[in-house]
Amino acid sequence: MITLELLSPAKNFECGKAAIDHGADAVYIGAGRFGARAAAGNNLDDIAELCTYAHRFFVKVYVTLNTILYDDELEDCYKLIRMLEHIGVDAIIIQDTSLIGKEGSMSLHASTQMDNRDSCKIRKLHEYGFSRAVLARELSITEISRIHTSVPEIELEAFVHGALCVSYSGLCYASQACFNRSANRGECAQFCRLKFDLIDAAGELVEKGKYLLSLKDMNRSEHLFQLIEAGVTSFKIEGRLKDVAYVKNVTAAYSRCLDEIIKRYPTKYCRASKGVCKYSFEPNLSKTFNRGYTTYFIDGKRTDIHSLHTPKSIGEYVGTVKEVRGNSFNVSTTSTFSNGDGICFINKDGQLEGFRVNKVSGNRLYPFKMPLGIHSGVILYRNYDKEFENMLEKQTAIRKIPLKLKLYPILEGFILEAFCIGEESISVSFDAEHEVAHLSQRDNIVKQLSKLGNTIFECTDVELPDEFNYFIPSSILSDARRRIVEKLENRNKEIYEQARNIKSNCSNSMSHTVQSNKQPNHYKHSCFYNIANSTARRFYESKSMKGLSPAYEIVPVAEAPIMQCRYCIKYALGYCTKQSTRKTYWKEPLFLLLPDGRRFRLSFDCKLCNMQIYKV
Repeated sequence: MITLELLSPAKNFECGKAAIDHGADAVYIGAGRFGARAAAGNNLDDIAELCTYAHRFFVKVYVTLNTILYDDELEDCYKLIRMLEHIGVDAIIIQDTSLIGKEGSMSLHASTQMDNRDSCKIRKLHEYGFSRAVLARELSITEISRIHTSVPEIELEAFVHGALCVSYSGLCYASQACFNRSANRGECAQFCRLKFDLIDAAGELVEKGKYLLSLKDMNRSEHLFQLIEAGVTSFKIEGRLKDVAYVKNVTAAYSRCLDEIIKRYPTKYCRASKGVCKYSFEPNLSKTFNRGYTTYFIDGKRTDIHSLHTPKSIGEYVGTVKEVRGNSFNVSTTSTFSNGDGICFINKDGQLEGFRVNKVSGNRLYPFKMPLGIHSGVILYRNYDKEFENMLEKQTAIRKIPLKLKLYPILEGFILEAFCIGEESISVSFDAEHEVAHLSQRDNIVKQLSKLGNTIFECTDVELPDEFNYFIPSSILSDARRRIVEKLENRNKEIYEQARNIKSNCSNSMSHTVQSNKQPNHYKHSCFYNIANSTARRFYESKSMKGLSPAYEIVPVAEAPIMQCRYCIKYALGYCTKQSTRKTYWKEPLFLLLPDGRRFRLSFDCKLCNMQIYKV
């Protein structure tokens, strides 16, 4: 049986709890320091509370410690790791090799910031002691399958939804080079969401004022089974900066997708956690923040993955403008609107323009302020659905572990037995007289035993022997019910502790050594290993690596690219030298130009299908 995990983001405890309630099998959250989203840190008390809540459903909690570290930060990070282990965290996600061997009873996950894109690298990560590798977003199904076939011992985690970085993760130094803010230190300045002009070597304008590095958002909800067959077992939703509404909607949508797959193959796949979720809304990914959706390079193709007109959310398509009159316009659509909706469109200048709906009369919309660029035929999108958002502010899901109860008499009382799917039964006994009832007590007994209220359990059936006809006071039934629930929860805790102890023993016996470590051929500069402290340097030197240079953040390498991308601007514009017959009309090299005059040279490696960006 292959276990599948839906991994959801947690900006804070509230988001983490929402993810669990809506179907997550694991959540990832940032601690107060050392996470790749510096703005999404949490204190230990909140993480401990999240662990307690999560583990009741066998949901795991992973903490992101995936920045590179300086020497004077190591002891503080080691101390933090020990505290995370103490409060029950299941795994830490890291980039810096100075943390290898410090995880104790927790699992060690290799962050996508380690540039995990080939079987050679993944094999080494397993040899180093990582139980899981978070794959590069750029990989295709074929490439993932090849990695799994080569290194089946390591778990593979893949992003399936959310924002895309245009550069290979861990190899983006644009924020550091331009704003002195390191993406590898959790301070990405979103250089890729800026507006650029594209000019050629002669200074001629190729494209003006476009978001040439901004990508659409990933949506692989229809490709989960392909990923499963390729060897992926953890499906990651991006969004540790996203709000609770985003987490609810996206988690519920993907949880349903996984459940449908398991329903088709019940003897082959199962979920990694316990519990059944009941939703009071219909998940809809088009209503969640998105810049338009793409499956990225999942099938090896690159068509239509960019968002040249805006780095902001455009949301869902809702229709076209039919007729403009005064301070309102009519929409040709099957959608319904609400006061407060956010509507947007691409104007004639190719820029995103938006407005808030102030009044709705059927298909006629009255904007709070009439947009200048609106006219008949304009395609409209809704990037804020007021009614949907209002619904998500309420309780929208309940997660319960289903169980069956069985009550039967013994010589000196009764036994109440509980059955959870896939587990051995658990029971409690209680003393009570076998007092024969004059009227049937079945309905009352079923009612009393089924009252699981605010517990994490839901009773789906109460079984009584056919000849059962005893009177048992409701107070005694309630006490037995309370004790059986307590016993079930204690068993869950015991199972979790046993699993952690087994992991700890395995970790202590692991050597974390490997005979050699040849550099991947796509690393032309050793600064790409992001070595920012002496412990990490010694680690790589122990793997027979020579001539290692410090991380770009410490010693910027002038000849090194500040971005390495599988995305290609020439391809996006329709001028791929391998797949298009269109002839370029510019003189290379091409340059990206910011409004403040800063230039960035583009280099194209058509053999490897990569694009590099250099600071000029």
